[in-house]
Amino acid sequence: MHVDMDAFFVSVELRERPQLVGRPVIVGFPGGRSVVLSASYEARAFGVRSAMPMATAMRMAPTAVVIEPRHNVYREVSGQVMALFNSITDKVEPLSVDEAFLDISGALRRLGEPLDIGALVRRRVESELGITASVGISASKFVAKIASTRCKPNGIMLIERDRTVEYLHTLPVQALWGVGAKTLEVLQRLGIFTVADVAATPVAALQKTLGASGRALHDLSWGIDPRPVTPVRVEKSIGAEETFAVDTFDDDVLTRELLRLSHRVAGRLREGRLAGRTLALKIKYSDFSVINRSKAMGAGIDSAGAIYSGAVGLLKVLGPRPQSVRLIGVRVEQLESIESTPLQFTLDRRDDNGRSAEVVGDAIAAKFGGAKIVPARLLAARRTTTPGESGPESGRRGPAQGGS
Repeated sequence: MHVDMDAFFVSVELRERPQLVGRPVIVGFPGGRSVVLSASYEARAFGVRSAMPMATAMRMAPTAVVIEPRHNVYREVSGQVMALFNSITDKVEPLSVDEAFLDISGALRRLGEPLDIGALVRRRVESELGITASVGISASKFVAKIASTRCKPNGIMLIERDRTVEYLHTLPVQALWGVGAKTLEVLQRLGIFTVADVAATPVAALQKTLGASGRALHDLSWGIDPRPVTPVRVEKSIGAEETFAVDTFDDDVLTRELLRLSHRVAGRLREGRLAGRTLALKIKYSDFSVINRSKAMGAGIDSAGAIYSGAVGLLKVLGPRPQSVRLIGVRVEQLESIESTPLQFTLDRRDDNGRSAEVVGDAIAAKFGGAKIVPARLLAARRTTTPGESGPESGRRGPAQGGS
């Protein structure tokens, strides 16, 4: 079963704004280079889509109501969604804050037939959380995801095992996982426009054109997807990035933004009780060229001070910038559980004090919700970035609750 909330951010906001139900609504920061984080289906009717520049979205839907995102609220509701899923089955594989795969094979005797369980999930999501969900059910993850997408919004679809291939072969080729714009263009040049066309194409021909992914596409076209639902999925990296409202050469602006991002990433690491051994810096210049630099940290890090210090060091290594900077980001990789990896401490007491202050900040945020501790430098800074363009990792999780 694949369960996906309908226009999640918008749906959460409409719980407190019922007067906006039925109107085009967009969640995102207005102006600048912000992107759409979520759009109601009324807004989508105008062509508005997630990740679209806000300026473009407002031209398409000039009457839309724009609501600034509240990531702390979305995280709270996401936790409630996942708790609901786990009350149905202990085999839940989250894909993002608002969707997950559920293996319900062990719940059939207790809760009934698959459609009964799907209907139960939808009823509980609506009655307990005040939002709606779409549910796709099939014998495989891939087909379940297709089913939930095809029955949106607020629908349910069961694709039975013995009808899987028949159904898949009615779909356009872009329904297959891995078929993006470039792959679609390649396939169409070969005369492949539908899933049925892929199924009828020899594997060797697909591999010759697409490499190793050719075999995977051919398997999917026949409904072959043996992957199980994996309840525990270890994150490989945690990062955050932001796009500046105006491209900049200013080192003070860049390092201040690195400080803010470092606190966001560190908060997420400690929240997941994770530490990382590799630090990476990302720079996107005004011509959209991207440079990535990374360094091994020796031992695990989970503090904003260590992340910031390493990121500033990587920025200095780049030397004079040939162009103004459009986007900057920081990421911690090679993650391990904090219980199984030593943290990196130094003999400088200030380093330990900094991390201790961040941990206190975590506790304050947990107790008082919106309260947080941040460096004074960030309090004085005017916002020069446009949240949202950085994608799910930073946009959907929000800023870290903590500081020094």
